[in-house]
Amino acid sequence: MNSLKIRFTENEMKNEKTPAEQLVFGTKFTDHMFVADYTEGTGWHDHRIVPYQALTLDPSASILHYGQTVFEGMKAYLSEDGIVRLFRPEQNMKRMNISADRLSMPQIEEELALEALKQLLEIDKEWIPKEQGTSLYIRPFMIATEAHLGVSASKTYTFIIIMSPVGSYYKEGIHPVKILVESEYVRAVAGGTGTAKTAGNYASSLKAQEVADREGYAQVLWLDGLERKYIEEVGSMNVFFKIDGEVVTPALNGSILDGITRKSIIELLKYWGVPITERKVSMEEIREAFLNGKLDEAFGTGTAAVISPIGELRWKGELFYVNNGETGELSQKLYETLTGIQRGVIEDPFGWVVELKK
Repeated sequence: MNSLKIRFTENEMKNEKTPAEQLVFGTKFTDHMFVADYTEGTGWHDHRIVPYQALTLDPSASILHYGQTVFEGMKAYLSEDGIVRLFRPEQNMKRMNISADRLSMPQIEEELALEALKQLLEIDKEWIPKEQGTSLYIRPFMIATEAHLGVSASKTYTFIIIMSPVGSYYKEGIHPVKILVESEYVRAVAGGTGTAKTAGNYASSLKAQEVADREGYAQVLWLDGLERKYIEEVGSMNVFFKIDGEVVTPALNGSILDGITRKSIIELLKYWGVPITERKVSMEEIREAFLNGKLDEAFGTGTAAVISPIGELRWKGELFYVNNGETGELSQKLYETLTGIQRGVIEDPFGWVVELKK
């Protein structure tokens, strides 16, 4: 994007808002969306905020056949003081460009994309729910639009930001979940697209998740694609383990997404003086820690849940129970601290929060 001039078309048909207690993730959307187009040789152009509406694509558009698309997930929070807050939004835009580069897609101008988001939030501010635990989920994404069936990078793209009010992820406090360790399917391999936030990674995870659902498990724990022994992610989240007082998380290895919540957890633990190590973590190590009574806590991290405690793991028929199936002290403290910083009720010593003017 090469200009801050954004054309605005107001939505004359306002959507009906859903009460906070009835909100379902990703099913209700605000009145407007931001759109910009890209043409090779011209760059980004026609920046606009328009009524939320369906897209028109040629049946041969590249996105429909070769999956050239990247996206991000972030949230806006409206606090009791009336200030709208974003949590590390510059990291989302930076990561989107990393994803775009991997998919041979054009770079967005990060500062201008953030400015467009701020203008969109100002227009649809009334859609941000105020109730405890609620937020406005923000989905920036880019798709390839060239009408061409040749296997090559598209010459045209569209960048869009849509927003959806979402309820509290945990209705009655955070609860540990049961996790099935996946030994047949893999999420990604080094050199693939695991480090990119792109649609194909999520499509390829659905089969394993169906199996987990049938067997009564909330998520899948992914192992590496080569040896099927080292832990990578849990569902669509990064994963942490507290073993004998030390927190460990799989090191970024070319197939693991560099999560913004993950990054924040690591920085927060270091700030507190809690031992934290990024390295390879095998399922055999987790098994041994459980058998020796040293598996203190385990949790996933991501934008939607922030912290999702793990209460049980099943691997090759064996069950490993974590902290007696209860939320651990560290998991609870991390959740309360991060959500408190996000909502402006706890001091932000890191400068993570971006406040929008009233």
